[in-house]
Amino acid sequence: MSAGSHLLNHEGAPLKPGVGLGGNSHSAREVADRRASAPHTSMFMRMLLRAALLRRRRAASALLAMIVAAAVATAMMNLYVDVQAKLRSEFRNYGSNVVIVAKDGQSLPDDALAKVESVLGAKTLAVPFSYAVARTQDGQSVVVVGTDFARARELNHWWKVNHWPAPQELAYLVENPTSAPAIPSEALVGVRAATVVAPNRQPFDLAFHGKTIHLSTAGMLQTGAGEDSRIYIDQSEFQNWTGVAPTTIELAATGTAAEVAASIRQLAELLPSADIRPVRQIMEGEANVLNKTRATLYASAVLIVLTSALCVLATLMGWVFDRRRDFAIMKALGASERLVNGFFAAEAAAVGIVGAILGFCIGIGIAAWIGRVNFHAPVIPRFSVFPYVLSGCTIVALISAILPMAMLRRVQPAMILKGE
Repeated sequence: MSAGSHLLNHEGAPLKPGVGLGGNSHSAREVADRRASAPHTSMFMRMLLRAALLRRRRAASALLAMIVAAAVATAMMNLYVDVQAKLRSEFRNYGSNVVIVAKDGQSLPDDALAKVESVLGAKTLAVPFSYAVARTQDGQSVVVVGTDFARARELNHWWKVNHWPAPQELAYLVENPTSAPAIPSEALVGVRAATVVAPNRQPFDLAFHGKTIHLSTAGMLQTGAGEDSRIYIDQSEFQNWTGVAPTTIELAATGTAAEVAASIRQLAELLPSADIRPVRQIMEGEANVLNKTRATLYASAVLIVLTSALCVLATLMGWVFDRRRDFAIMKALGASERLVNGFFAAEAAAVGIVGAILGFCIGIGIAAWIGRVNFHAPVIPRFSVFPYVLSGCTIVALISAILPMAMLRRVQPAMILKGE
């Protein structure tokens, strides 16, 4: 065949210029240009994937440790945030945590309740109370309290009441109880007060400054405290009868101890004529329970995360020992210390990221299961904790890679490749 003759393909037809013997439609120069223009990250990712596939056991061990750490951290953080809200809600069932009392035996301003609700918002429950000492028909003294029954019932879930009074629209008062018939108004009577005013649950009369009110026992109240010696009636009826305005407001303020303290300072500025103080038993009990719960959950999470970090450290050190020859070849081919360390740190970070994603999903399920079994209530998934879990796992993985990277710097290509 002469020099000017054309090359023939497998069918005997001449090849077009620029077409190789293999029948490829692209020239070698085009292939080289395409590879040169391709991002270097593709090779980097292939190296990471191949390193994980070739050493599946060690990669799986490190990944499992990070999954456990992420799952525990996610479960603990979800439980703490959700249980904290549930505990605060439970503590609200034990009554008020802030009390507003008028100074010097005076009444609170007429707009005191409105000011309290404007400062603390709709979520805060405020219940007004008025107090007076009335006398029975045989001259015995008894404490009568005016309140809003709907609010008091919501505030004091711990009160033992067999039946709450129905809302009353009108109080029937007479100067002389024998001069005109009267329809009794319903009252909530404490168990000790009942022995004085209505031992047989019959209607009874109470007098205050010459005015008499006719009452019937709607329900019995038992708390084991001073409430047992009192009689509670509707606030409007009480004020029509006695003319005494509310002297006390009990609050169920929501929020942390610092937030409640800030609310107290705001109320003190708005109500200078009132004494505003927290209920120490409730506040301190709530703070102690929340602090102990937080400390227990965080201590457990830290202990498991440290254990997982040690497992990742041991795995990465074994990884370096097994791959000394690979890293020696990389250095012999011209890879810098920075590139080798960056490659190893990327492997560790990849383990942390994948472990965080998988562990977060598992931790959400664990938190839901714990909430259902132990608290008999669902635990709402808190996706806001995912950034913290992701960054924490990545940092733990990178910290665990510091010592193995120090071992990488000691790898001498000449000695390793000679088999020494």
